Amino acid sequence: MLGLSGARAAVLGISLLTMGAAYMLIGPAPDPRPVIVQPQEAPRARTIDVLVASQDLPLGTTLTARDVHWLRWPEDSIPRDVIRKDQPVNLETDLYGALVRSAFVASEPMRREKLIRADGSGFLAAVLPSGKRAVAITIDRAGSSTAGGFILPNDRVDVLKTGRQEGSPNGDGITTDTILTNIRVLAIGQNVQDRNGEKVVVGETATLELDPRQAETITQAQKSGSLALTLRSLADANEPLAPADTSERQGLTLVRFGVTTQTAKQ
Repeated sequence: MLGLSGARAAVLGISLLTMGAAYMLIGPAPDPRPVIVQPQEAPRARTIDVLVASQDLPLGTTLTARDVHWLRWPEDSIPRDVIRKDQPVNLETDLYGALVRSAFVASEPMRREKLIRADGSGFLAAVLPSGKRAVAITIDRAGSSTAGGFILPNDRVDVLKTGRQEGSPNGDGITTDTILTNIRVLAIGQNVQDRNGEKVVVGETATLELDPRQAETITQAQKSGSLALTLRSLADANEPLAPADTSERQGLTLVRFGVTTQTAKQ
């Protein structure tokens, strides 16, 4: 029994010695090598040079070379109708010297419809729509006749006339009537836009965009009374224009308290 146990011990010892010798000959197992994943470069989007504003360009700016530069733009996100370098364009003849008719912010792509060539005319004449007239009226400098000074260029207003009228219902001979509605303001004083976030523009005149008959109406009204502007809400700024004048050039047709009256020709 003892002899058998000794034999087993001997076999176990020999096995251990053999495994030790094999380990010494082979050496320790190498550390596993880290797997290196090479990042795949994303496909580059095709870009096109687009002409953009180098700085903020207020309405009325005369465009020069320092006002614009080319900027690479992803082709699949280029806005429509912008000026691209891969399309025929001559900056010297087509753009430089044009007037900005709608303000640009820095890095905004340039669009031809926001530019206009004055060809020697003033800015207001250049941006005035065909068939329209620019007429300046006197307003209260303190702003009491212009919504406290909060009427700005491009707002829509109604024009009110205040004057003396014989036989007026209130007995004091003073009446106020709306003579024009939904009129676009082109300028307040010398300001043709809201500059630098300015919320109050004070001036002695308001320049309005009118058709020829409206121009006659407001000129006649200004000779026979004082004019005031009332600011219209943006919600009804697109309502159809009311008739400017039905007097057939014989005076103003006014409606007061449901009664139509005709003023004498001035």
